[in-house]
Amino acid sequence: MTKAWYELDSRPTGINYWAAVVRKQPSAILVAIQLLAIVLLPWVESESWGRAAIAGISLIAVTFGIWTVRSTPALTWLALLIGFPAFLLEVWSVMDVENVPVTFSAHLLLSVFYFYIAYGLIAYVFADTWVTKDEFFAVAAAFTVLLFAFAYLYVAVQTLVPDSFAGGGSGGRRSFLELLYFSGANLTSVGLSDVIPVKPHARAATMIEQLTGVLYVAMVISRLVALTVMRSRS
Repeated sequence: MTKAWYELDSRPTGINYWAAVVRKQPSAILVAIQLLAIVLLPWVESESWGRAAIAGISLIAVTFGIWTVRSTPALTWLALLIGFPAFLLEVWSVMDVENVPVTFSAHLLLSVFYFYIAYGLIAYVFADTWVTKDEFFAVAAAFTVLLFAFAYLYVAVQTLVPDSFAGGGSGGRRSFLELLYFSGANLTSVGLSDVIPVKPHARAATMIEQLTGVLYVAMVISRLVALTVMRSRS
């Protein structure tokens, strides 16, 4: 048997193949989960079991977020310490919708968790001196993670300060999808959103996200370009 046939036979298949993908490119899986959550939100959010479904999606995202951190310079134990308590509080808020302190704490802690995951991914990109496929996925994952981080922050703000955001659908409280859409408009700097911040805390958080979006493109993308140029010259 030749070496080529041996290598072909030794390739992972089935479950082993997907396990290898998760192990080698966790950032790609995290991007897929975040995009899937965005696609599913319009269907699940309007249902009576919508908040429970969103909590389930949060658990999957938290789990893969912690898995992704293992490949970055960030501390895995700290991600665990933040992520799973945040999910438990989210489940509590689903069962006790009127509990303002729990709802606020759940979404604030989820926001902190996502910010920490973004920090780990960005640190991962800056720590390496060679551009790999997973680093490109890490850049995309960090962007989607920041998108959700600010959306959860906005939910926490409007929970603590009602009517912080105006526009969008009917009623004074904006849905998570509306605030996620608003977060995307700010982070990408397109400004195409019918949701606007009207209270001081909401406006302050919005300005921070706008600055984050600009700095992200300036710092991370320029880093990737520099690494690519260095690779081509070596």
